[in-house]
Amino acid sequence: MRPTTPPILLALVLALPAGGSELEVRAATLARVGGAWSPSFSPDGTRLAFVSDLSGVPQAWTLPLTGGFPERVTPFEDPVVRVRWSPASALLAFAVAPGGAANEQVWVSRPDGTGLRLLTDGGRETNRLDGFTPDASRLRVASSGRSVAAIDAYLLDPLTGEASARTSVPGESSFSDVSCDGRFALLARSSRAGDDDLFLVDLASGAELLLTNAGSPAAVRQAALSPDASTVWLSTDAGRDLLAFARIRFAPNGAPGPVEFVAARDDAELSAFAVDGAGLTAALVWSVAGRNELVFVDLATLRSRPGPALPAETASEPVFSPDGSRLALVLSGPATPSDVWVLERARGTFRQVTRSPHAGVDPGSLVKPTLVRLPGRDGLPISARLYRPRGATGPGPFVLSLEGGPETSEPGTFRADVHALVAEGISVLAPSVRGSAGFGRRFASLDDGPLRRDAIEDVAACADWAVAAGLADPERIGLLGVSGGGHLAMAALAAFPRRFAAAATLHGFADLPSFLRTTEPWLAAATKAEYGDPETDPLLLATLSPARRLDRVTTPTLVLHGANDTICPVEGAEALVRSLDRHGVPTRWVLFPDEGHGLRKTSNSVRATVEVVRWFTSYLGGRT
Repeated sequence: MRPTTPPILLALVLALPAGGSELEVRAATLARVGGAWSPSFSPDGTRLAFVSDLSGVPQAWTLPLTGGFPERVTPFEDPVVRVRWSPASALLAFAVAPGGAANEQVWVSRPDGTGLRLLTDGGRETNRLDGFTPDASRLRVASSGRSVAAIDAYLLDPLTGEASARTSVPGESSFSDVSCDGRFALLARSSRAGDDDLFLVDLASGAELLLTNAGSPAAVRQAALSPDASTVWLSTDAGRDLLAFARIRFAPNGAPGPVEFVAARDDAELSAFAVDGAGLTAALVWSVAGRNELVFVDLATLRSRPGPALPAETASEPVFSPDGSRLALVLSGPATPSDVWVLERARGTFRQVTRSPHAGVDPGSLVKPTLVRLPGRDGLPISARLYRPRGATGPGPFVLSLEGGPETSEPGTFRADVHALVAEGISVLAPSVRGSAGFGRRFASLDDGPLRRDAIEDVAACADWAVAAGLADPERIGLLGVSGGGHLAMAALAAFPRRFAAAATLHGFADLPSFLRTTEPWLAAATKAEYGDPETDPLLLATLSPARRLDRVTTPTLVLHGANDTICPVEGAEALVRSLDRHGVPTRWVLFPDEGHGLRKTSNSVRATVEVVRWFTSYLGGRT
């Protein structure tokens, strides 16, 4: 046994199965680290429903808050995406992704899994489950069933499957909330990414009252009604660069007032919020300097007070218990698996409710990244997380990990592939290049249309920085891109053909016109402002597409993709592989027949992680 074997994996290497290399065991062990998300309280607040990949495929489970072994609710071979517990009845609703694809379907059952029923049509349309109305009589759902080019909001009877209050306009619509008396709903409508309008809808007549400033681009990430429907609470960047917590109050005659900011920061963006059932308190999750902070707002006085320190770097999906005494959160971090934690508000203490499996891995021994800021080639600051193998000195093998998009950011959550590379002695830099979310509206727009060239330059700037800092051997730098990051990686390979020694893309695309023609039509319509319009900007799209310049690419490339991907259809990845082969580029093609856009099944995550680590160690080297 080599003395450099990481102690977190020593036990598994000693029990190495026949035919498996130490590298494969290390990578596979990290890829089997599980997660839990989508918390939802039972009506009496004593149990919690959640989604976990404990069985190897994400399913819905329930667990008493006092502890115990989780009980599996759903029997599917397909992954469950989210679960919601009815606030007033013994009923669970959950969204299931057939074959891992985007055409999610909505099911309901009792908490013990009996009475299982499919509510949606079970076809190719995309369905999104938002949650129950306060009186539990209907579900808030959004669907592309009417038109593949739009997402409509509607209400669904959980007992009969009967739909009502369906919208029928272009763009993406969703019901953010419904009033306690069932008369009104908040409708969020987006015509393009980062530009949303908020309406109050009279559910009896269908009349819509615009609440936000039409014609003034602004994002509305969340919205909720007060119990008496006199106030709307929302997350928006209206008139600001960064998302913040705001309200809209209604006058006695029903006229909406202006957007008033209640809690806003110049050093942080609002990541998520939740309002308790009594409408007394809001829990705010702020994203600041690579971490999240929890803050509570008294909605009567509008005074803010900091919550207790979070047990992990990132927090998401906040939800209050029915009586407001507890707050559930999904907590995770670069070296911490995702799990559901509950804050006991009176005591100010957190308690871990789910315990995701991590056999053979001690999370406390994993390398934690350092948050760094580096300059783009034009001087624009770029935030990044740097993972450095323990004991590493001087330049060595180095991988740039590019996250998806458009308008997402490096998440700061547990990444098995990153830790598996670090375990092999490869440093990893995960930057949020321009165009990423979480840094304000201006930063997110800096890669729109022709500005995408600047995002490609950011990739080269990250490599330049790593070399200048003495971290990367300039002959051993790799690129790892996921989804939109896969497209960015291919663009960088075409723009800088001798800069990178190896590359891997997961669920990515190389040809912009083809992507916009074959992706889900509702997504193509929403991303025209980001990428360009095929009808008005065909030359720009062709110029920005690495597929049109693959004759310049020489970097060995691993391509991994799900056969059921309708976001970045598999045909694009197949065309990429054929073209690379035609130009003599060393290429490996890995297809997952039971996945869509992303890998949800543990077995596929294991295979992908092993493939990625083997690929990069083959071309970059690794531990000595």
